Amino acid sequence: MVQAITVAPSADGWTVKSEAFDSEMFFRSGAAAEAAACSLGTRIAQVGAAVEIQIFLRDGALGGRYVCTPHSGNYTRS
Repeated sequence: MVQAITVAPSADGWTVKSEAFDSEMFFRSGAAAEAAACSLGTRIAQVGAAVEIQIFLRDGALGGRYVCTPHSGNYTRS
């Protein structure tokens, strides 16, 4: 099963959401949110789950997508 992590804009910053945790994380900058999502994704991949991180822009468009294979912790940006 692929674990999904989403980085999306909010009214005052950026949120990171995932099925891996119950509540969302909040960040003032998109760069900080993206870094946290990648860090979380690396930890999830290292224990054996595939991870997909989707980065959404303020206009709602998909701005970037990362995929990390299980056990590797290495990302491919698409």
